[in-house]
Amino acid sequence: MLQAAHEVFTTQGFDAPVSAIAKQAGVGMGSLYRRYRTKEELLQRLCLIAMERVVEAVEAALAEEDPWAGLELYVRTCVGLRSGALAPVAGTIEVTDEMWRTSRKATELATRLISRAREAGVLRDDVTMLDVSLLIEQFSRPAPGPPSEQHQHVKQRLLAIALDGLRAPGRTELPGDPPSLEWYEGRWGESA
Repeated sequence: MLQAAHEVFTTQGFDAPVSAIAKQAGVGMGSLYRRYRTKEELLQRLCLIAMERVVEAVEAALAEEDPWAGLELYVRTCVGLRSGALAPVAGTIEVTDEMWRTSRKATELATRLISRAREAGVLRDDVTMLDVSLLIEQFSRPAPGPPSEQHQHVKQRLLAIALDGLRAPGRTELPGDPPSLEWYEGRWGESA
């Protein structure tokens, strides 16, 4: 049911009817509402799961001995999971305490991963953890039209180009200041 909800919300938008989720999952509306009383509760659960998967991905990345291999594993895993696909829901649902805790754990671990890569000299000095998180968000969004093998091929090609752009030393100066954590979390509403 959760996989169906994720698919419906990320392809049809967050205003998609709950009936579309029930149909995609092959269950009745009653079954859906017994598990999740409201659409917001369902979205909160999906966001929490996405954040938990990010924590798992960054823990696996930190376990990699090679700092670049770890960073690349993290980005590719998160893009593969489409962990940033729910970002557009930011500011439209209430963020639970559990969501904030999990998000902060993911942020702390990702910051360690980015710092490690920067200190090893394999990541541009001017790339921040939030730059990488926002890159993952961009690559997590579905391509327009029906899913196809060609879309996946193009996404992987563009991801390889983007990853190369993260490597040290950067050739082009990045414009403006990096995004702040306050701005990033502020998209979700007041912090807990």
